[in-house]
Amino acid sequence: MSFAAAIQSFFKNYANFKGRARRSEFWYSLLFVGVVGVVLGLVMPGTPTMLPDGTMIAGVGLLASLWQLAVLVPGLAVVWRRLHDVDKGGPYYFIGLIPIVGAILLLVQFAKEGTPGANRFGEPVK
Repeated sequence: MSFAAAIQSFFKNYANFKGRARRSEFWYSLLFVGVVGVVLGLVMPGTPTMLPDGTMIAGVGLLASLWQLAVLVPGLAVVWRRLHDVDKGGPYYFIGLIPIVGAILLLVQFAKEGTPGANRFGEPVK
């Protein structure tokens, strides 16, 4: 799946939590959302905040915050469909709440090849 086709599929399946998503759709959409978020943060940065110990932390700008809010549902949907492609249920995503180990287990599932042929979540997207 090309970059443009992956982004189109990302927005076309805005709230579709059924079916399967290929690795390319998942990773390209993750890249797109991240790059747009960084660019929006550079265009309209937030107000920096000083912590009591004197450390300055950058604030999140309004545009970047609105962007993250806009892509929250399609982001969750593509994660759900990606897990379906490796024959895991969507709630498997919550394994990421386990510190360190959960994130590693999720990363492994996101990077795996989808199950060949049909699985309990439908036909492959290929």
